[in-house]
Amino acid sequence: MRITGKAAVLAMGLVVTAVWPAFADKITVRDVTGREVEVNAPVKHMILGEGRQIYFLAALDKEAPFKHVVGWRDDLPKADPESYDAYLAKYPDIAKLPTFGGMKDGTFDIEQAVALKPDVILMNIDAKTATEEAGYIEKLGKVGIPLVYVDFREKPMENTEPSMRIMGKLMDKEAIAEDFIKFRADSIKRVTDVLQKANPPKPVVFVERAGGYSEDCCMSFGNENFGKMVEIAGGINMAKDIIPGTFGTVNPEQIIASNPDQIIVTGGNWDKYVPGGAWVGVGYGADLEKAHHKLEALTKRPAFTGVKAVADHNVHAIWHQFYNNPYQFVAIQEIAKWLHPDLFADLDPEATFKELHARFLPLDYKPGYFVSLKDE
Repeated sequence: MRITGKAAVLAMGLVVTAVWPAFADKITVRDVTGREVEVNAPVKHMILGEGRQIYFLAALDKEAPFKHVVGWRDDLPKADPESYDAYLAKYPDIAKLPTFGGMKDGTFDIEQAVALKPDVILMNIDAKTATEEAGYIEKLGKVGIPLVYVDFREKPMENTEPSMRIMGKLMDKEAIAEDFIKFRADSIKRVTDVLQKANPPKPVVFVERAGGYSEDCCMSFGNENFGKMVEIAGGINMAKDIIPGTFGTVNPEQIIASNPDQIIVTGGNWDKYVPGGAWVGVGYGADLEKAHHKLEALTKRPAFTGVKAVADHNVHAIWHQFYNNPYQFVAIQEIAKWLHPDLFADLDPEATFKELHARFLPLDYKPGYFVSLKDE
């Protein structure tokens, strides 16, 4: 029988005992919203508010990334099926993990979460408003379950490092977190140092978010996420002054009027969301020949009519999920190579990604994350 309302809160109180082992220490972390949160650490049991949080969890625990996960949101098989299948092949027990809906769509089951007795629930910052409106922090607090916000999507260039440090502290993996942060910073520096010295002209870049996902045109990024990555990589984000926040839309007329020098489309295999869609299926082990054909098809849309980038074949596709994980430095390198091929002829983003996998991740690297109409 499903218990709801006040009875649910009382029932929650009955399961609090023995949630944490006696040897755990209570620590305080400041999450990316500035909240001071007490958590028993090292964390032994956690719920991932988004399945794609495994991207950063795996980077901190290469040997056993799912060891302490007792539940997770059900998005990874749909948003990134290739990565999910690769993890499933290596860790078949993840098929048995309890799954949750999302905070923002109101399908998160708080009673199920309490029954799993987590030491902490991790939530992305974009779920903050929905979480607060539902009163989940207070409800979970009554039964001793802390909720911590991290962020790799809303302001990733600002919040990736603190988010990794928060997780390093919670998991007693602080040394690994710092090693990762240094690798990330050094990889970005390989771009910014060259740009600072050469000071090349900056091309105007239009980034289309999830091009082909729907027939509407066109989702893009303001001065964050992929928009900020373009700026770091030596370009001018066309939508910077059009979109006030991280995400938004521009209309076809604005694209044609801006006449961008370069176009970058984010893509992925979204067959479980939009079967047979026009999206460009780049990602882990993707078929790049097929992705190339689909990318070329997107240039035939009215929004790209007569645009310089199309005429010059400076149209590229990049794995969408770089927008939601701490691997953005690989994307920055690839974008820099597209925007300034002569300056970065010796830069190899694939080699950087391979090194990331070899040093930090449990999966073997497979190419498929980038495609360009410049590719033969």
